[in-house]
Amino acid sequence: MARFEKEPQIAALFTRGDGPRDWLAAGQALQRVLLTATAHGVSASLFSQPLDLPEQADGTEPAGTLGHLQMLLRLGYGPPVPAVPRRPLHEVFNTRP
Repeated sequence: MARFEKEPQIAALFTRGDGPRDWLAAGQALQRVLLTATAHGVSASLFSQPLDLPEQADGTEPAGTLGHLQMLLRLGYGPPVPAVPRRPLHEVFNTRP
């Protein structure tokens, strides 16, 4: 059985609105959180299941005092994992004019 941190932190990402601009802002904020966590050796797990509840999915759930819930994260320290292989840059970008 894998050993994980006994006391992980749970974070919630909220936006004031729930439209396309808010979704973009939430994605940008999530990107910064994940990159910062990685830089500090912190693992992150995303939990989107609560966002799939019928009340959340159809927009009938009113925003709480913190705004609209966009994502839940579990942050903590876990066992080391191997690096993901990366494709060479010349295979990803076409640098020809």
